Amino acid sequence: MNLKRKVVLLTACLLALSGAAQAQNTKRGWQVELKKASLDLSSTDVKNAAEYKDFPNSKLSADSQHVVKGHLDLTGDYFARSFVWGNELILDYGKTTLKPYDDEKTVNETADNIQFTSSYTQRLWKAQNFLGGFEAGPFGSLTYQTEFNSQGDSPLKKVLRASAGIKIYEGKFIKNFHVAGFAEDDFTYDPSSEKYGWETALEIEQPIREGVKAVYSAMFRDYLHISHKEATDIDYEAGVDARLDVAVLKELSVAPFIQYYTAQARAFGKRGQNFYVGVSFSFSHTFIEADEVK
Repeated sequence: MNLKRKVVLLTACLLALSGAAQAQNTKRGWQVELKKASLDLSSTDVKNAAEYKDFPNSKLSADSQHVVKGHLDLTGDYFARSFVWGNELILDYGKTTLKPYDDEKTVNETADNIQFTSSYTQRLWKAQNFLGGFEAGPFGSLTYQTEFNSQGDSPLKKVLRASAGIKIYEGKFIKNFHVAGFAEDDFTYDPSSEKYGWETALEIEQPIREGVKAVYSAMFRDYLHISHKEATDIDYEAGVDARLDVAVLKELSVAPFIQYYTAQARAFGKRGQNFYVGVSFSFSHTFIEADEVK
């Protein structure tokens, strides 16, 4: 079954479920929002490191290095009485430049991701007071994922993924929680590969005080079947992110954060891991806000 047929089948299942009930929701119309535009910068410039290489002072003998990482999350959601049509663009790029005094300059990419997702969520249920309140319903989504640059000799990543499952969203604390099955067409290599599996993701916001909130997110994706195997295929991947957003101005914030990502290759037993600690300067803005109706 090709991907187009899978998408049609998933959509038909959602429409069949949609007739069961309607949530008593209040938000209507378009909401266009820059959820986050952040920049992490770090620079170390060392002069005459060769002359000071034997000194017991790492500030004088260290390698010069420059680290830059940018993130953008832009959403455009349409709220109708019975459904939400969501669209999200995520861009990530990070680069580290290392300049040893006795060797050539090296550049490593620490993040590289372009992802666009369009989703349809049925507004079937609404909890008023439980866990701060939230909406819930079945959803389907279509995601295209690629990157700015290919890694080494590998071709450019190109993945089209269709998902369907159940979602909790628009809550005071629970911003997103979903469990879904997915069908993926990976066009990175020729011939392309069809992959199937399941995934879950969670995002929680916890208000601390005025202008300060903790944000936690986690994801897990498990690949159960791959039609055409490559040496770079993974068995599963998972990630967690925790940050403390402190508002400096109305829409500008500073956030110390911790990020962890891990993945297990199918071809060998050692699990890859990436751990990152830093401080992010971020900006958010709502361009169009959906109306509240009674």
